[in-house]
Amino acid sequence: MASTEPPHRTSLLRQLMGWLLLPLALLAALDLWITYRDARHTATLVQQRMLLGAARMIGQQIEIQDGLPNVVLPPAALELFASPYADRVYYRITRAGGELLLGYPELPPPPQPPAPDEAVYFDTWQNQQAVHAVAFSQPVLSAPTQTTLLIEVAQTLVGRDALAGEIWRSALWRQLGLLSGVALLLGLGLRRGLRPVTGLRDQVLARQPGTLEPLPSRHLPTELAPLADAMTDYAARLDHHMSAHSRFIADAAHQLRTPLTVLNTQLVFALRQSDEPARQEALRAAQTTLQHGTRLVQQLLSFSAAEASRGHPDDMGPLDLSQTAREVLEHLALLAAQREIDLGFEAQGRDGRKDDSFEVAGSARLLHELCANLIDNALRYTPPGGAVTLRLRRTAGQVLLEVEDNGPGIPPALRERVFERFFRLDNQQSDGCGLGLAIVREIAQAHGASVQLGDGPQGQGLCVTVAFPACTA
Repeated sequence: MASTEPPHRTSLLRQLMGWLLLPLALLAALDLWITYRDARHTATLVQQRMLLGAARMIGQQIEIQDGLPNVVLPPAALELFASPYADRVYYRITRAGGELLLGYPELPPPPQPPAPDEAVYFDTWQNQQAVHAVAFSQPVLSAPTQTTLLIEVAQTLVGRDALAGEIWRSALWRQLGLLSGVALLLGLGLRRGLRPVTGLRDQVLARQPGTLEPLPSRHLPTELAPLADAMTDYAARLDHHMSAHSRFIADAAHQLRTPLTVLNTQLVFALRQSDEPARQEALRAAQTTLQHGTRLVQQLLSFSAAEASRGHPDDMGPLDLSQTAREVLEHLALLAAQREIDLGFEAQGRDGRKDDSFEVAGSARLLHELCANLIDNALRYTPPGGAVTLRLRRTAGQVLLEVEDNGPGIPPALRERVFERFFRLDNQQSDGCGLGLAIVREIAQAHGASVQLGDGPQGQGLCVTVAFPACTA
């Protein structure tokens, strides 16, 4: 036998923490991405300032000797780049025509020449290494003929990338610390905020079995008060439901006790009789009592099934009510003949049409039980020689099922009470159980229909009308 695993349960605290920390983590990730871009930009600016400073320092040391520029590389220009990182520095000084005066001849020129006293920054390659370079145009005014020198200084990217990484890692640790602190504070705050939930749980668990008094919601938070009120309402409905079931069981036990006691007495009497005709009469009486008990049990089961199906019939679907009515009439035709009662059927469509549809949405099993109880009740209370008619009528949006008889009827003052379980007008008038109309109302309510009692034909007897919503085409 395969073992069933317990259902996986999620923590409300973890869910709240997750939904609160997730957007914070996304915002932190976005901030780290922006910080990384800013860190690279800052490191690039620092490198550019150093490159430009070195180029200007070189330009300030240019001297004119014999009418020609004499370039001397000052040591301070290279000391600007002193750092713990293994960066290489390249430089080149050329005249306007491209004549090399000093430096690395293989250093590439800028994409476009800068204007006098202006600088151009560009990325390039030197000795198969990526470098960032500056090209500075230095005018030499002290020469006999004004000339312009192009000073280029380039540096590899090791130090720049390291500086950007340090700035970004500092922001990363700051964000991680901030998120950790927020998570800790959120956890403490949510645990404290969820105390009313655990308190409500403790109140429910502390109750004794069968206790259904209302839960106090006065001091609960606004979000929990509706839950407590809903639980109180459910407890009240459950109490009503359990009380109804308890009353039903008590009434059923009381109703079954009488026929069983009578049956036992009749059987004991039959066993003690030596006279065969008297014995046979006692056995026939016992059989009648047993049939009454059997019918009572069937009615109890029918009522229980109708009550359980209220609002949730398990086999709902479109069906022709006239077909169900004919099946019930055929089933009870023999009982009507035995009681000498005229059992009839009529179908009246809209505007007098006889071929109109009587389709409703319902359960064939329950609607068969409804029709059977209505006809059976009418047959039991109608005297011999009377008439019982089942009539179907179609109106705008409704299908009306009517069962009328010319029996004794029901006084208007008692027409609502006859829907109560085990209520009977006269215990001597028939062998009914007092459940027929109660079953009819339960089934009607399960189908969204209404039940009304009225006078029979010519003001005599009873007419029961069940109004069903018609199926829309």
